[in-house]
Amino acid sequence: MALTIITDPRCTGYSARGHPERPARISGTVDLLKAQDKLALSWVEPPPAGNAAILRAHTKEHLERLDNPFDFDADTPAYPDIAAHARRSAGGALQALAAAREGKMAFSLLRPPGHHATADRAMGFCYLNSVAIAALEAQAVGCRRVAVFDFDVHHGNGTEEILLDKAGLAFISVHQYPAYPGTGQAHRGGNCFNFPVAPATPRQEYRAILSKALAELKNFGPDMIAVSAGFDAYRGDPLADGTLEAEDFQWLGESIRDLRVPVFSILEGGYSAELPELILAYLRGLDGQDTK
Repeated sequence: MALTIITDPRCTGYSARGHPERPARISGTVDLLKAQDKLALSWVEPPPAGNAAILRAHTKEHLERLDNPFDFDADTPAYPDIAAHARRSAGGALQALAAAREGKMAFSLLRPPGHHATADRAMGFCYLNSVAIAALEAQAVGCRRVAVFDFDVHHGNGTEEILLDKAGLAFISVHQYPAYPGTGQAHRGGNCFNFPVAPATPRQEYRAILSKALAELKNFGPDMIAVSAGFDAYRGDPLADGTLEAEDFQWLGESIRDLRVPVFSILEGGYSAELPELILAYLRGLDGQDTK
């Protein structure tokens, strides 16, 4: 079965000089995925997320604020039409959920990312929390136990805030600490499990911590897994001090596949020039391919 890639060329239509969350993250990955011949891929453009799905995760005031032409913070500009871009990114997560419910593998390759956006605040390059929106949608359409697994090098503070202590939902995150946004040092509530990693932790130790988080994910017993797939724990990423290599992201894909639970993934961070190769390695792991 072809792996579904959800993307839209319009998501490359905004940028700010010198900002690491840049259009080439998507365009370069699309180019590589279309040039490779190891994976069978199908391509889908998502509809924008509607208010009903968004408002499960965000306040009405926040949704209205996205149309205000004033920057949210130094990292999170009020780009022209950013509300439409964020709605399409959230729509990609919802489309990926729909594919997973049909037994397909899906990866939402869109920007902006989402996991730092809280219920009422855009921050950290993020405007709408796509993975939280999709997790809450999954619950609304009948999934009993939904887990978000976040391996971005930065803690998904917004996802944690939105899902904290919600029955039937779990948030499991592996991330560098200390690092932006300064959260995620310990577990919270009864359903948010944080696995902090010190800067420059040796690669095998990093992978051992990922294994502990994957065991927690399995222990939760989800019937749907949403993955916040950030690739900035790569050793060459400019925004953190991770030590992972491409084969580690392939291993993550394989490990998630081996859980034998419906799963969908959405792109969060990853700012190195090697991002397309890292995403391809992860997708080959999800697809069950050996990259050697």
